[in-house]
Amino acid sequence: MKAALYPKNPVLLVDDEPAWLRSLGRALERSAGINNQIVCQDSRQVMQILARQPASLVLLDLTMPHLPGEELLGSLVQNHPETPVIILTGVNQVETSVRCMKQGAFDFFVKGVEEERLAAGVLRAIRMQELDREVRELKNGLLDGQVENLDAFSGILTRSPKMHAIFRYIEAVAPSSQPVLVTGESGAGKELVARALHLIGRPEGPWVPVNVAGLDDSIFSDTLFGHTRGAFTGADRARAGMIEQAAGGTLFLDEIGDLSPASQVKLLRLLQEGEYLPIGADRPKRSSARIIVATNQNLAALQASGAFRKDLFYRLQGHQVQLPPLRERPEDLPLLLEHFLAKAARELGKRKPTAPEELAVLLATYHFPGNIRELEGMVHNAVATHQAGKLSTQSFRVALGLERSEATGNGKGAASGPETPGLVFGDQLPTLSEAADLLVAEALSRSQGNQTIAAGLLGITRPALSKRLKKLRA
Repeated sequence: MKAALYPKNPVLLVDDEPAWLRSLGRALERSAGINNQIVCQDSRQVMQILARQPASLVLLDLTMPHLPGEELLGSLVQNHPETPVIILTGVNQVETSVRCMKQGAFDFFVKGVEEERLAAGVLRAIRMQELDREVRELKNGLLDGQVENLDAFSGILTRSPKMHAIFRYIEAVAPSSQPVLVTGESGAGKELVARALHLIGRPEGPWVPVNVAGLDDSIFSDTLFGHTRGAFTGADRARAGMIEQAAGGTLFLDEIGDLSPASQVKLLRLLQEGEYLPIGADRPKRSSARIIVATNQNLAALQASGAFRKDLFYRLQGHQVQLPPLRERPEDLPLLLEHFLAKAARELGKRKPTAPEELAVLLATYHFPGNIRELEGMVHNAVATHQAGKLSTQSFRVALGLERSEATGNGKGAASGPETPGLVFGDQLPTLSEAADLLVAEALSRSQGNQTIAAGLLGITRPALSKRLKKLRA
């Protein structure tokens, strides 16, 4: 498999010594995974190169014929302020390097410095450029309000302004190499969001999803990092882990809140250093995969209780997408209902039934603790039992607890979840008659004036509700 290029835009190495350029290029690829490089031995050509191809970073030698590095730095800072420049200097040029820093250089290193220090400085400069770009793109996206990568979001059906704001944020951070934390309740669509991040940021690379829930440390290590031949009994051949399979693409780790403490340490090293150690290996490998993690748990609470490492928690906080639950997206219910009706009809080999107008209103009264996944299950069950004509709301009423099932004789008793808001009273309680009137008003509000649905919420018949409303109007 051909290694993906990193970073997206190349690093430009400028020096008049070919041997030094070769050595520097190998060191950056070995220690920082930087394999997207352009070399230039003539400093006079640098501006022409950048006019054709933007760079993530320029590594610039100071002492060169024709056009000295310090003079070239001024042109770079003026014409390409978004491109960081790192000065490479001899031991006797430190004062000049400091002067270059004042002119706008990002950093400077003495030639022959430790490879790891230079690699860390280069990665830091690339990361700073990525952050600047993300801020600019996010700002532009928020100002114009436009979503550009519609195809990437085609699997997420929504009219919600909250979701569209999330889409614009995703577009801003998708090209970054930094990890992304996706949070939200079960069934809210976290994997779809992670997939959209991949399609925008690394569309040509592999997509490798892994559910880490229930994996002990040894299985986690073998699954993600792989093993060498003879690493343990039965390891008769080497096996590449998921992180290697995701090279140049995206590794999606779902249910990250269930990760064991020992596995958290290994994930932290992968995120911080970009390195991992296959089981049985004595030398680490570099990762070129983008890491996206997801959880339905409250990581802040887990971190406070000691169940989740604080350093890993903060490392994941750089880019975070918080998905709203379905109950906060009521405008999406009609859209999702039609989509799932068509999908269920195809899967069951039936003609798509017509949903009654009041069905979306009925569903809007429900809490949906299982979110979109729960709605899809409801619709599939309704289509499976549907015979002909207009779709019945009976199976939905049973699922919402508004009616008893003829098959089981059981009902839930109320169409509300644990977080459904209740009526709020003052210091003085209303009379029973007044409380009944308040309940009727609340039911009509939730059902948007639909008396059939309101009667179902109250557990009475439609004629009984009509009779009570007539008494209220009298």
